[in-house]
Amino acid sequence: MIIIEGCAVATVDADSTEYRDGHVVVDQGRIVAVGPGHAGRHHRPVRRVDGTGCLVTPGLVNTHHHLYQWATRGLAQEEELFGWLRALYPVWAGLDADVVAATTAAGLGWLARSGCTTSTDHLYVHPRGAGDLMAAQVAAAAEIGLRFHPTRGSMDLGRSAGGLPPDEIVEETEAALAATEEAIDRFHDPADNAMLRIAVAPCSPFSVSPKLMTEAAALARRRGVRLHTHLAETIDEEHYCRETYGCTPVEYAERLGWLGDDVWLAHAVHLDDRAVARLAATGTSVAHCPSSNARLGAGTARVRDLLDAGVPVGLGVDGPASQETNQLDAELRQALYAARLRGGPAALTARQALALGTIGGARCLGRAGEIGSIEPGKLADLALWRLDGLGHTGIEDPVAALVLGPPAPLELLLVGGAPVVERGELRTADERDLVRRTRRAHRTLIRKARA
Repeated sequence: MIIIEGCAVATVDADSTEYRDGHVVVDQGRIVAVGPGHAGRHHRPVRRVDGTGCLVTPGLVNTHHHLYQWATRGLAQEEELFGWLRALYPVWAGLDADVVAATTAAGLGWLARSGCTTSTDHLYVHPRGAGDLMAAQVAAAAEIGLRFHPTRGSMDLGRSAGGLPPDEIVEETEAALAATEEAIDRFHDPADNAMLRIAVAPCSPFSVSPKLMTEAAALARRRGVRLHTHLAETIDEEHYCRETYGCTPVEYAERLGWLGDDVWLAHAVHLDDRAVARLAATGTSVAHCPSSNARLGAGTARVRDLLDAGVPVGLGVDGPASQETNQLDAELRQALYAARLRGGPAALTARQALALGTIGGARCLGRAGEIGSIEPGKLADLALWRLDGLGHTGIEDPVAALVLGPPAPLELLLVGGAPVVERGELRTADERDLVRRTRRAHRTLIRKARA
């Protein structure tokens, strides 16, 4: 049993319940109580955490990532998406299981340091002879201890067939589908306290054939897992879809059966009113990636309009090669700023930004009944933020201090009640070892690209 008390509490429940001085009680990996004041006496062994000067929130949920890119940060710095991809595809062609293991561990460790307790990943580059990349990811995630939703990504539309990626890094359609089903067989856990779930994730309209998109959707629904892809990220993609398929990206997705309450889409920046309405009507979710969209100059998503229409929206850090900071707590602020640049100072509040990063992300991943808010019965995925230092002094509202203030030191991060970060330090892995492994992965990829 763990009791966190003496802290502010932002539950992010349906009533947005908050306590200026409250407690949370954890037992057997789940939240068993939350409320004002102290938790009272317990006649059994208890770890009591003094939360004085802190705010406890649900653990943050990252809904879009490409962890393998951790070894290719800082490249193609002035490119828009298509040029950035053309520059980096040849580097990613050198991926192997060792590189994927190192970058997964490093990326998830860094995410944990930013308050993230659940992360997805979109690994869509599977070079021939690269080894068992999914197994490498799964093992690395278990090492760090975050709840993990890797997706089996794929590309089958190479340059010779009118796609963007070079032919040497795309898969045959049937091979990609078979590998996707194998990943579900080996790794997917449907239990309500699962640490590992698999989703199906063909990459994008300009790198995946209509056949693969259609059959991947059918596979996912037959196996009862979720669907993920990039959509409507840039104007170039809009032009590509209109020229190639005679419709907008959202119309194309709907044509192929890719709208529904089991689908979450990355980016969704360039949407007209009809597209927003269709996402809402079908229950399709959106992973909003404000920093990556800004880094690549892709545009600003219509988050306020999506929320007003009833579309579930979560936050994603996106890949480290298009968003080198990769801190999920920073995306709370970036989402707020991006929304206000588009719609004015009332477009998104600090509490709405926190909801995007918690319960919004849980909805994207189909886990709103298990994570994303602090409520009895839910999994004990919690972040305790220290707000009594110089950087936050004078901000009376703790949620505003977290979202609008400088990065808050992370006092404690629990995943299923197990400590992953304490006093700002990763407890599940040696960060120096993660640095060494990532440097080696970077050197490997650059050497292969230059060969």
